[in-house]
Amino acid sequence: MIISKILKILAIPLIWIVRFYQVAISPYTPASCRYSPTCSHYTVEALQKHGLFKGGWLAAKRILSCNPWGGSGYDPVPEKNKNK
Repeated sequence: MIISKILKILAIPLIWIVRFYQVAISPYTPASCRYSPTCSHYTVEALQKHGLFKGGWLAAKRILSCNPWGGSGYDPVPEKNKNK
């Protein structure tokens, strides 16, 4: 329980980096994400929900699949498993 909270706190700097990208860089580049929510929004939500390691892993998988040969469409962040 405490470790989970620590990992969520450690994810905050990464969330800030993504937020900076969303505000300062993304508006000036063409929209290219094939998913909804966008990869940057997905990354923030995954880090907030799952913390640094699992959220980071989910974000990395999502970003790597966002290409012409990958998937597309609605792909929400999975819910956190309450049984653990």
